Amino acid sequence: MSSAAERPRGGTAPSTADNPWPVRTVARKIADWIHRLGSVWVEGQITQISARPGTQTSFLTLRDPSADVSMTVTCSARLLRTCEPPLRDGASVVVHARPSFFLGRGTLSLRADEIRPVGIGELLARIERLRKLLAAEGLFAPERKRPIPFLPKGVGLITGRASAAERDVLVNARARWPAVRFRVINTAVQGASAVPQILQALATLDADPDIDVIVIARGGGSVEDLLPFSDETLCRAVAAAGTPVVSAIGHEPDSPLLDLVADRRCSTPTDAGKTVVPDVAEETARIHQLRDRARRALHGWVDTQRRLLEQIRSRPSLADPLGPIEHRAAEIEAQVERGRRAILTTVSHEQSALAAARARLAALGPSATLERGYAVVQYLDAEGEFRVLRSVSEVAEGTPLRVRLADGAVRAIAGEPER
Repeated sequence: MSSAAERPRGGTAPSTADNPWPVRTVARKIADWIHRLGSVWVEGQITQISARPGTQTSFLTLRDPSADVSMTVTCSARLLRTCEPPLRDGASVVVHARPSFFLGRGTLSLRADEIRPVGIGELLARIERLRKLLAAEGLFAPERKRPIPFLPKGVGLITGRASAAERDVLVNARARWPAVRFRVINTAVQGASAVPQILQALATLDADPDIDVIVIARGGGSVEDLLPFSDETLCRAVAAAGTPVVSAIGHEPDSPLLDLVADRRCSTPTDAGKTVVPDVAEETARIHQLRDRARRALHGWVDTQRRLLEQIRSRPSLADPLGPIEHRAAEIEAQVERGRRAILTTVSHEQSALAAARARLAALGPSATLERGYAVVQYLDAEGEFRVLRSVSEVAEGTPLRVRLADGAVRAIAGEPER
């Protein structure tokens, strides 16, 4: 079953494997569809102008500056000659044309009846509108910009072939750090092919793990020459790149939108060469300075600790560690001697007192009296205990007595008392 798109108009039978259309029919139908589009305004860059003398028709190639897309434009030779300023390759134009399909060769072109070169004012206005759009999206915000590595292991450089910008970047970078490694990709830096080539080079360098920073460099030029570096597609690609990007476009007054999107803006390619790598002489001097500071700090710390140790060693406890012990030992011996003498004195004194008490006791005791010939007579009381007989009235005749003498005791019986 044929689809609705295959149903021809004007009574033509549907196209089938058994009933195919001839090429002329297909070409005619394509032409019918294209011619229905009518006139359109198209913007692009001119990449090729073919105007042979004596011919009535001129040919142009109109290219999209942000994509690898181009179309052929035909116009009258008079229209091309009357354009002011004269058209040249790379010029931005707005074309009023009608799509045309040439049946003989099956080619599509635009038949132009008006060509308007885009002036500087219009270009600047478009750039300003794009700048506000990108700024509103935050592509210029400082917080999204990535820092440039202090010493990248590899630097990618996108610039024109054998250009002064390439020489300035390489010479200045290698003068500062001779061991720096560059990967240079030469591209067009103006014209319709500049943006696609720069985008491809940017993607290649961004995917290289040995590249830590990418430099996009170009010398000075007119606004039209620097127009590719204000292209929206290029600006968004730089913002989305995973590798930091340095923009070094033109001279100090030049400021394409790429400068605002890039992670670092350098006023000139020479400045970019000085930015991406450190100065080996400065870093060597800084290392020597830091080493000297570290050496002085270490020596100061060692001197402080040495003085502290000397102070600790000069203390008596460390200068003569046995002296205090010997002093204390002498004091202990003196105290022991004093204690011994005090004890001996006390003991001697107590012995003397004891001897004196003993002498007094012996003098006052009955033993001494008994030794002089006296005796002590005792009797048993009613409770069976011996008591000293003090009176003859205390005992009766026949009472047992105990007579205590100096060298012992004898027993006796009381007789009749004598008067």
